[in-house]
Amino acid sequence: MSLTVPPDMVTAAAEGRLDDDEFLACVRESLPYAYGLVERLAAELPASDRDFADNLVPPQDEQARGQLLRALASNAIRGALERRFGVVLAFQNCHRLAAFRPETVDGTQYQRFVSIEGQVLNQQPELVDC
Repeated sequence: MSLTVPPDMVTAAAEGRLDDDEFLACVRESLPYAYGLVERLAAELPASDRDFADNLVPPQDEQARGQLLRALASNAIRGALERRFGVVLAFQNCHRLAAFRPETVDGTQYQRFVSIEGQVLNQQPELVDC
């Protein structure tokens, strides 16, 4: 899964003129499932009674799954998404993505989510191949 980068964006990047807005427009077009999921979680966060909003629904197909993995495996994409939406992202498996309030990353809920125990407790037999 790759970004579809127009030639003018390559030129802007080579000249050091690329900004988050341009980059995220490319991400939104290339990885619409991943972008939309982060956007949705960030929108749900203000109404959440927890420190985070998370997704528990597996992607509808392998292409969507690949988009999410691609977005979260890239420091540049992940960082740009976090800056855009004002969240800290935490990822456990092929679909369990959470958007945390930045001020809560030292708190119990974030630490539990990103812990090795949290990872193990999130494993389910039906997710072995995700």
